Amino acid sequence: MASKILRVILIIVLFIAFFELGLFSSYTIVTAEAPNFHGLVDMQISKINEFFNPQKVNDALIKDPTPVNITNKKDVALKMESLSQVDGVNVDSMNITTFDDTSNKNITVNIESLGYASPSQTSGQIVISQQPSYKVMATGQATYGENGLRVDEDTIAITSILKLY
Repeated sequence: MASKILRVILIIVLFIAFFELGLFSSYTIVTAEAPNFHGLVDMQISKINEFFNPQKVNDALIKDPTPVNITNKKDVALKMESLSQVDGVNVDSMNITTFDDTSNKNITVNIESLGYASPSQTSGQIVISQQPSYKVMATGQATYGENGLRVDEDTIAITSILKLY
């Protein structure tokens, strides 16, 4: 039983040593300088501590998004329409949320809306009501101004387009 535990510990130690040697050698190859052992180890420890920070874990697991209202929904819808290449984005179905603190001046917002494709009918009929074909999701940067929260159209990026059936 003790020999199995020692084998597992030995494998873990060898894996870590192999990883560190690879890191130091790749640093030497890329920078053409001798590696700064202390700096590289400190960087690894700080990244691991950031990853396992209890506050970040709690924020990711527990925190619900905060709904926000923006003043330029039509401009955002037009930008989402052009970026996602759908025929239309429904402003009424637009859902804007954030995980950031809303007391900050600049916040990152998540935008979800329904998108429409062109009708598949070619008979020349006028289509008054159409079912949405896509769910378009995007992110953007919003700032508070004198009129309220406004999303900068240049920062909008489409994160996904889901086909609805």
